[in-house]
Amino acid sequence: MGTAPHATAAKKAKVPKPGGARIAALPGRVLGVDYGRRRIGLAISDELRITARPAGILERTNRRGVFRSLREIAREHGARHIVVGYPLNLDGTAGEMAEEAARFAARLKKELGIEVELVDERLTSWAAHQEMAETARATKRDDRRTAPETDDLAAAILLRDFLGRERPKKRPTSPGGEK
Repeated sequence: MGTAPHATAAKKAKVPKPGGARIAALPGRVLGVDYGRRRIGLAISDELRITARPAGILERTNRRGVFRSLREIAREHGARHIVVGYPLNLDGTAGEMAEEAARFAARLKKELGIEVELVDERLTSWAAHQEMAETARATKRDDRRTAPETDDLAAAILLRDFLGRERPKKRPTSPGGEK
């Protein structure tokens, strides 16, 4: 016995997902990248771009592998935008690492085809260490994370700061023209 024609047609028909139009209207996730020569810290936002959470650390082995991993991570999380930390000096000038991060961001945009933006990341690693120290004190633990383990937290702080600056720009105006 064969399959009835109407059953085959029903299997091929696309059924819209509930809330599909609403999901398409969301701003989409942002991937935060704390670039480093040995490790790359990652963070991801929620779809509304309100919160940021650490998403792991990539150990750098080779360039091609890093871009392949980042492509997979961006696809897995549905990232529509990427922010890369731009490690300016405290006086605001771009040093060697800032130039390296800018080259990395340009290559990332080319490789992934997603909008990539450089974001000032001064003191994010310091802030990550401070947060970990405060957490350790609050829980009365002294097993503070080491530097490699704070790369993803630094990326989350970078992304959280970016999202905080983006939110006021996108605030809709009310019918009366007030914000």
